[in-house]
Amino acid sequence: VYLVESWGDLVQAGGSLNVSCEASGDTADIGAVGWYREAPGKRRELVALLRGLREGGFVDIADSVKGRFSISMDSAKNLVHLQMSPLSPEATALYLCYAEQVITSLSVHSSWGQGTQVTVSS
Repeated sequence: VYLVESWGDLVQAGGSLNVSCEASGDTADIGAVGWYREAPGKRRELVALLRGLREGGFVDIADSVKGRFSISMDSAKNLVHLQMSPLSPEATALYLCYAEQVITSLSVHSSWGQGTQVTVSS
């Protein structure tokens, strides 16, 4: 699976930004898709993930962004969107698209995009 993110942006605090990720390749076996982020000096962390896609799907979203960020998917276009509003400077990070292919009931294969930079100015 190949993942390509849309361009990030420089946004003022309190603003909004939507980023998208397009999946291509062997997308039929994707069981989870979503977003992680890497802030300067911090570990990569989950932002929002759509899990269990083959069983109906449910959202796993970080407590730090609940109520401000949301995730959605356009299955027909193999797109996953992350809507962010309002943004704070703490959201500044490289946002990475993630997809998980189900290989067997006990193994998965993870794919990552190159990342898109989101910078929030105070």
